[in-house]
Amino acid sequence: MTGTSLDGIDCALVEIEGSGLSMKPRFVRGTSGSLGELAPRLRALADQKPMTAGEIAKLSRDFALLHAREVNALLDGEACDLIAVHGQTVFHQPPVSWQLFNPAVLAHATGIDVVCDLRAADLAAGGQGAPITPIADWVWLRSATERRVVLNLGGFANATILPRDAGPESIAQIRGMDICACNHVLDGVARAVLGKPYDADGAAAAAGRVDPAARDELMAILSRQASGERSLGTGDEAIGAGGWAERWRGRLNASDLCATACAAVGGAIRAALGRHDAVRVLVAGGGAMNNTLLSHIGSNVERTDGNGLPGAFREAAEMAVLGALCQDGVPITLPGVTHVPAAAPLSGVWAFAGVDRSLRRP
Repeated sequence: MTGTSLDGIDCALVEIEGSGLSMKPRFVRGTSGSLGELAPRLRALADQKPMTAGEIAKLSRDFALLHAREVNALLDGEACDLIAVHGQTVFHQPPVSWQLFNPAVLAHATGIDVVCDLRAADLAAGGQGAPITPIADWVWLRSATERRVVLNLGGFANATILPRDAGPESIAQIRGMDICACNHVLDGVARAVLGKPYDADGAAAAAGRVDPAARDELMAILSRQASGERSLGTGDEAIGAGGWAERWRGRLNASDLCATACAAVGGAIRAALGRHDAVRVLVAGGGAMNNTLLSHIGSNVERTDGNGLPGAFREAAEMAVLGALCQDGVPITLPGVTHVPAAAPLSGVWAFAGVDRSLRRP
């Protein structure tokens, strides 16, 4: 998994018992690596900077080879049945979306079958193609006793609303939504005023004071994203927030600007979640390490780590579940989430490493 924040590549090894929606996944281990010199090239493409076809083709190949190195290091010779890859989102404005990846390169370099491009079928059928993790959240984190929210604090904040598990019919009640730009805003502020890629643990923000006027201005921008009821993507990374930071950086010191950005992002997320009566908010993603941000979201917030899913590897581990569901012939998107107008289609683009073309797991 590589997210829109372009802050690294996460790999998770997951063991799955059973099949379909009754499967039981277990997190085995994970690794995180750097995108290295690929990061600025991927960022330029995602920022819609002009590139030649040759440059894009080489970037896609190099990106797949990086995945191969990371996967082989994670496995260290251990057998694996399938690799599920998100790819890098370099454009997303439904119905058009592009998750850059070359699966054949990865399949050849690892000797393992690969499934990727998991949004495409939903988009083609009229859905938003996102969020795609809610069904995996259900598999990993549902509860028979309480209603939960799974909150991902990545480049964008998005949430899955999990009803209490009362059987398979509960799946139709799952809801998911993109909320607003999150780390795109916070990391942009950190780069601008701290000269760092991000504010580690929200330490600078914790040392600052929130400016109410600046907070309310940014929160209004982010709340408009939250009220749009659409998937967020290209052009939404920090819409209006870049100008906000420039307007206020001359009036607020670095810590105060970081503190105010955390308060605005956290406030927009809290307001969006307030419309859903959840007993517990399980949080994951890079922003889950920002304690200042978490303090603005609410008191019923805890990391997913205590529920068998390390937050640092949630999205990578959920890609494994999504890939296994695709392999089992189970649709991974939900009409109540992506707004696909009919039954969700089967997803996935496949690259096979060997002659066995069977998609079924043993």
